Formats: sequence, structure tokens, C-alpha cells
Amino acid sequence: MDQVVYNLYAAKLRDYFEARHVVYSILPLPTTEENKSMELVMKILDEVHKFSLDRRGEPIIAIGGGVCLDIVGLAASLYRRRTPYIRVPTTLLSYVDASVGAKTGVNFASCKNKLGSYVPPVATFLDRSFFQTISRRQISNGLAEMLKMALMKHGELFELLETHGPFLLDTKFQSEGSGKYGGKHGKAAVTSSRMAIKSMLEELAPNLWEDELNRLVDFGHLISPELEMEVLPTLLHGEAVNIDMSYMVYVSRERGLLTEDDKLRIIGCMEGLELPVWHPDFTMEMVNRSFQNRLKHSGGLARMPLPISLGRADIFNDTTDEVLCKAFKKWCDELGTSSKTLI
Repeated sequence: MDQVVYNLYAAKLRDYFEARHVVYSILPLPTTEENKSMELVMKILDEVHKFSLDRRGEPIIAIGGGVCLDIVGLAASLYRRRTPYIRVPTTLLSYVDASVGAKTGVNFASCKNKLGSYVPPVATFLDRSFFQTISRRQISNGLAEMLKMALMKHGELFELLETHGPFLLDTKFQSEGSGKYGGKHGKAAVTSSRMAIKSMLEELAPNLWEDELNRLVDFGHLISPELEMEVLPTLLHGEAVNIDMSYMVYVSRERGLLTEDDKLRIIGCMEGLELPVWHPDFTMEMVNRSFQNRLKHSGGLARMPLPISLGRADIFNDTTDEVLCKAFKKWCDELGTSSKTLI
């Protein structure tokens, strides 16, 4: 369990297991991006070994945010080459993102998720009541990954986030059309989270092992890994992703793929979700480095996902340096001086 989650929920978990006569051991861990390392993986493996876990019939259970799920998943993939594990996401971002798919990993050599494996969990248990104890900023952080799927695949989800974003932030996905909002928000929480997860599953399931490198889910993940590691721990993962997406919206507009109205609606939606849309450490030099790294590890192709309308996207390999530079200048000119874009 993530240490913070342990402090909040350990007593309830113990009561649950003991009422069902489950033999268990709880290992609380500081699962933060700064600690996402093989050292933590080895600590988990030491405890698993001491427990004498049955590698076929007794799963490891990961309860926490995305970092926790990634680290425990990697440990499970290593112990006797594969031990079943269960994911229990406790943040919005892990609920709609890390809970889906097969990837596990840790940071290495100052690079995000440089070491990892592809081992899906045997189950993922989803419970939005965990969000009651996370901060508003963490809700916003998770909304970034939902917005990513909305822009890539689901126009209806985009409109839902655009319209109901403040309600979802205020209620932490706990309420369905109640309180000061009356009934106009309907089932915004359950509908939006289901749409996001369904869209993610549709994209990942046919390509679970990433044999195909053209992936719409990579939107917002071209420059953000370097930005996130560069300014750690200033930005949360979803915030870094959103800054990347914001710039890519300008790239898409510069290419003529999006209308000006679409661009403004997307940026407005991001700001309505209380997400940063610009950062001073996101430089043109960082863009160039990230692109060179992308070309090196993606068969010499950029494989750049870009929105072509609200809810539709495509993969592009022919974006010129001129377009990138022009988009960057406009992005900085229009958003870089706004204080509300900074964390």
C-alpha cells in the first residue's frame, strides 16, 4: 500500500481481511515519483519472499496511485517470473490510466519508466470512494488523462468534461447531480469515467504488448516525460501531460488540422479543469531533444498523435521543424504570460 493510503485505510483493510480469515501482510511504501526505483521493487520482493507466497494461487495486491501500481506490478512480474497481482487504484489518474493495460515500470537513469515489463493484473477493482481523501489538484491531475482520451477518440466525452468539469472537481466524482448544481449534471461522474476507461481499453487491448508503435494514447507523452523528470516534483504526471497536449494543440492548429475555434475550446476546457497549459521549463530545446529520442526509439518515425477535430485524431510523421517552431512561438505568445497557467 502507498504510505498515505495506508495511514487512511489500513484499519478498514485489516478488519476486512480478518473478518474473512485471510492470511495477509501489509507493506506500506513511500510510492512517489522520486522513489520509483528498483530499490523499492527489491524491498517488495524481499517481503514477498519472506511471506512464502504461493505464486499461482495467492496474488499480490497493490493499493495506491499509479506509481504504486507500476512498482508492485514490476515486482510481481519478476517474482518466479510471474506472480498474479491485483490493482486497486486510489487516485483518479490511476483509476482511468494505470489501472488499464499491462505496463509496469520504474524510473532509471533519470528517465521515466525506463525499466519495466508487460504483465497485466488478474483483476482491477475500481472504487471512486477513494477520491474523497485526495486533493482537488489530484482530481485535476486525473482529468488530464481523461481529456487525452476525449481529444483522441471521444467527442462526447470532451463535451462532458467541458460542461461538467467544475462539478467533477467540486464533488471529487462522488455526487451525481446533487448539491448546488441541482440535477443538471446527471451521472457525469460515472459516465465520464466509464467513457475514459472504455476508450482506453479499446485502444490498448488490440495492442497490449505495444507491437504496433502508432498509438493514440501517446498523445501528450512526447515531451512530457522529460519535462516531468526535469522539474520533479513540481509537476504531477497529468499536469505535465496536459502541458504537452496544450503545445500539440497549437502544432495541430499550425498544420491546419484544427480550427481556431477548436483550439480555443480545448485550451478553455483545460483551464476549466484547472490544468496548466504552459510551463517555462518546456523549451524548444526540450522539444528537439524529445523528438530526436522519439525518432531513435520508434523506428525513425515521429509517430505523433494529433487531434484533427474534437474527438478525432490521427498519427503524423511529417511535421516539419518550421511548424514546430511557429507553433511554439504562438503557444508562448498566447499562453506564456498568463499567471494562471503556472503551477
